[in-house]
Amino acid sequence: MIIAITAISTALTVFWLVMLGRATAEDWIAVAYNKVYDNMTTIEKLSQKDSLRREMRLRHRGLAGVVAKLLDSGDYEKKIKKLSQKNEILQDGDIRKVNIFVAPGYVISREYEAIGKSHIHKTLIIECYELYGKKHAGYKAKHLLAKLLSYPIIGIAATLALGAVFMGAGNTTAGNAVLLIGASLVLILTYAMYDELREKVRKRREAIVKQFPNVVSKLALLVTSGMIMDRAWKETAYSQELELFREMQKTSEELDNLVSPEAAYSNFISRCNTKETARLASAIIQNLSKGNVEIGRLLKDMAREAWQERRHTARRDAEKANSKLMIPTMLLFLAILVMLMVPIAMNFTGL
Repeated sequence: MIIAITAISTALTVFWLVMLGRATAEDWIAVAYNKVYDNMTTIEKLSQKDSLRREMRLRHRGLAGVVAKLLDSGDYEKKIKKLSQKNEILQDGDIRKVNIFVAPGYVISREYEAIGKSHIHKTLIIECYELYGKKHAGYKAKHLLAKLLSYPIIGIAATLALGAVFMGAGNTTAGNAVLLIGASLVLILTYAMYDELREKVRKRREAIVKQFPNVVSKLALLVTSGMIMDRAWKETAYSQELELFREMQKTSEELDNLVSPEAAYSNFISRCNTKETARLASAIIQNLSKGNVEIGRLLKDMAREAWQERRHTARRDAEKANSKLMIPTMLLFLAILVMLMVPIAMNFTGL
């Protein structure tokens, strides 16, 4: 038993090391590219938070301003500067600080075409397209697939090796526990990486659906007041900095760059991937040549339906929240009942 476990662990480790040794310059560049992109995304978020805190400090004056400044943990300039320096190092070609544990996954996905062209990879590309856009979707999907391939191999190998050590020391129970728990953790953590992407996509779609009534209502108001569709779209897009509005901004930029309206709105449908936005963009495409009268009426109807659906969704969410509160309410009721009945029962016993 110990020999078999050790042999499997050794085989997995050797396979992983061979794949690591066969990583090409393009693989390391892809790993560095994803690290740079993640750092840039973090820098953007930190910059937004820093700007909001600066605005809040400017709004408060006198004692309130002093208290706000004391409560403020400070700006994010140091973190931003540190991440920027890391990006500069990576962009200069120094990849010593990249995650080497991902590289074998790139080699596996490239050399085993069935994996590289699998349904999972296609699904990752579609979901990454929604989150990161067309430019970065391929890189992010390939990086996540490399993680899903590389991490389980080295994780299972380490688990088997550790379990074999305990068994070799005579502690079979601990060895079996390590094998069972370790393998389970590796599989759970691997699935969690994929599930995290799906959760981000789900939350993003929910946010887009919630923002849709405001968008279509503003579009209807602007178009029916006489504004052309392209101008109304741009005015709505740059009115806020939420998910749906940012996607509208991308479409507006494409239109400004002379991308055909059909292609620009089709890209908008693919990025948002919700039935509401698909219906909106399809209606705009179909009515490009009919003027504001027809599209204005459609937008009004769409806005009315969107707000009705929003109310129904809010009602369903409230019902779900009430049902979830029933369990803690019942537990609290039982606890109070026990607190009341125990003294009474003790008094009767004492009599």
